[in-house]
Amino acid sequence: MGNERLRGAMGAASFSKNGLAEVLGVSSKTVERWLTQDRCPQPGIRLKVARMLGTEETYLWPELLSGTRSAAASLSEMVQVWPTRSEVPQDVWRSLMRQATKEIQVLVYAGGFLVESLDFVNVVRAKAGAGIEVRILLGDGDSENVRARAREERLPSLPQRCHSTLEYLWETAHLPRVDIRTHHTPLYNSIYRFDESMLVNTHSYGAYAAKSPVQHLQQVPGGHLFSYYLESFEAVWATARPAVL
Repeated sequence: MGNERLRGAMGAASFSKNGLAEVLGVSSKTVERWLTQDRCPQPGIRLKVARMLGTEETYLWPELLSGTRSAAASLSEMVQVWPTRSEVPQDVWRSLMRQATKEIQVLVYAGGFLVESLDFVNVVRAKAGAGIEVRILLGDGDSENVRARAREERLPSLPQRCHSTLEYLWETAHLPRVDIRTHHTPLYNSIYRFDESMLVNTHSYGAYAAKSPVQHLQQVPGGHLFSYYLESFEAVWATARPAVL
């Protein structure tokens, strides 16, 4: 498996494979092996690469962390836990939305509270206007998984609520940098990402999302939790279809 963290950091710092190799005094084939074979450089080179790319060695090569250090880094990602989503202060939601300067990602079935209580339509419009990428995954109200969740939670209106949220957001669907898709996957966690911050609303059988716990995570180099949930978002995104009203 290749080292996508290194590739991404090089791109962000405007370093090509040959350019990085020249500055480091190594061959381009060596850098290629770091990228495609996930080879780990010697300590002195690792440190130099990390400094040049403005990141940490353990972010570029997380295998450097022992199990204990990785667990400690993951624990440090945990900012706060609320026993239910309804107990998360609205100021927290609004602050995270306001502070986002790069990307917002949302994975829900309906997520009606976003448009009903947090003015999310105008948030999306403003963020898109500022050049921020917004990706939203809503449940396909006609899918069997959404209908099953409605039965489990005794919430027959859930499929319609999925459609309703899409109707609210539809006016933003064609804005630059806004991408709204519908998915039919089982929803194990609702995910709300704002740059390096994330709220994760876990789900349990028969329990409303509003009555389920929420974790507030902050991305930390070497941590596991943030990237774990981010990979889940991307996996659902890959299966989703462009939204249609």
